[in-house]
Amino acid sequence: MSNGLIWATAEDMARNRGRVLSLYRQILRSLNSRSLPMNLAARLAKKAQVRAIFMLGSEERSLHNIDDLIDTAEYSLSLLRKGEIP
Repeated sequence: MSNGLIWATAEDMARNRGRVLSLYRQILRSLNSRSLPMNLAARLAKKAQVRAIFMLGSEERSLHNIDDLIDTAEYSLSLLRKGEIP
């Protein structure tokens, strides 16, 4: 990443766009897994939380915070694939 020193430039944002969209879709799909011990209402609530987190994260401009958010999303996805709820 890091074309800018502290703040993300338009190039940085464009470079991460595909990765972030992929993580978003994978997390939403993983929440539909039958291996998760959640009913329909809990699944819908978790999906709403994911949408809210990604919407707030889309406004972030700090390179370090963006890296942390992506790392957190990848970690949450790994937990979901193991059948755990993050």
